[in-house]
Amino acid sequence: MVQVGTIVWLGSEVMFFAGIFAVYFTLKGAAPELWAAESAKLTVPFSAVNTVILVISSFWAQFGVFAAERLQPRRTGGIWNFRQWGAIEWFYLTFAFGAIFIVGQVLEYAMLTQEWLTINSSPYGTIFYFSTGLHGLHVTAGLVAFLFVIGRMYSVKRFTHREATSAIAISYYWHFVDVVWIGLFGVIYLLK
Repeated sequence: MVQVGTIVWLGSEVMFFAGIFAVYFTLKGAAPELWAAESAKLTVPFSAVNTVILVISSFWAQFGVFAAERLQPRRTGGIWNFRQWGAIEWFYLTFAFGAIFIVGQVLEYAMLTQEWLTINSSPYGTIFYFSTGLHGLHVTAGLVAFLFVIGRMYSVKRFTHREATSAIAISYYWHFVDVVWIGLFGVIYLLK
C-alpha cells in the first residue's frame, strides 16, 4: 500500500511540474529575445556537474534499496568493502550527494544574482528561480525523508520488509526528483 500510495502521489507531482514546464514554454514563446539574453548568463558546465552529482545520488539510493531488499540495514564488512554495505551506508552517501547538489544550487543562485539575474529582474528570472527553487525544495524534502528512514533503520531491533518498504518508497521519490531535474536541466540550460 505504501508503494502504491507513493506512486499515486508522485503522479500528482508530475502534473505539478508539467504545469511549471507549461508556464516556462509560454513565457519563452512570448519573449524569445529576453530568453536568449537571460539564458546566456547561466553557467552550463557548473550546472552540468551539479546534475551529474544528483544523478549519481540516484544510483546510491538504488544500491541502498538493493541492500534493504536483502534485509541488510548495515554493512557486514569493512568500511571500504562497498559490496557489503547496508542500506544505511548507501542512504548516507545519497544524502551527502543530495546535499552537495543543494549547495551547488545555492552557489549558482549567488553567481546569477551577481549577473543581475534575480527573481524580480524579468519573467525569465521569475520562472527560473520558481522552477529550480521548487525542485530544490523537493530535493530538501527528500533529504529529510532519508534522515527519517535512516533513523527508523537504526531504531528497529529487527529489520523487516516493513522497513524495506520505506526504503523503496523514498527511492521512488528520489528517482522522481532526479528525473524532474534532468527535464529542467534540459529545458532551462540546454534547449535554446
